[in-house]
Amino acid sequence: MVLLITDITTAISSAQFLSGVILAILFLQSGLDKVIDWSGNLSWLKGHFAKSPLKNMVPMLLGIITVVEIAAGVVSAIGAGALLLNGSVIWLLRGAQLSAISIVMLFFGQRLAKEYTGARGLISYFILTILVIWLTTL
Repeated sequence: MVLLITDITTAISSAQFLSGVILAILFLQSGLDKVIDWSGNLSWLKGHFAKSPLKNMVPMLLGIITVVEIAAGVVSAIGAGALLLNGSVIWLLRGAQLSAISIVMLFFGQRLAKEYTGARGLISYFILTILVIWLTTL
């Protein structure tokens, strides 16, 4: 069992699996929240980016980030499942890569909006995604 740590290999597998689950939860919740409360998110983001160069692109960018976040969450969930079922990490790697792309997009937006506190908060998630990418290449 992947969660029963008996040696370095199972320790790495456990870290891979649990990190994949975290990414799946993070991005599925975030992406689905955007779908469920589209108008609320859009309204907030229009205000958030009102003084930025992105102000006229908010609806399109919200759609793009929503799709990327949901994809990152789904692929991460598939990756965690594949790791449990057959030990394959390729889906987990792809999920982490999509997650990192999503965070870079969010970070870019936060920096452009001069929301430095929000941008800073994304760094811990980015470190996690880089760690998962590294873990899946061991």
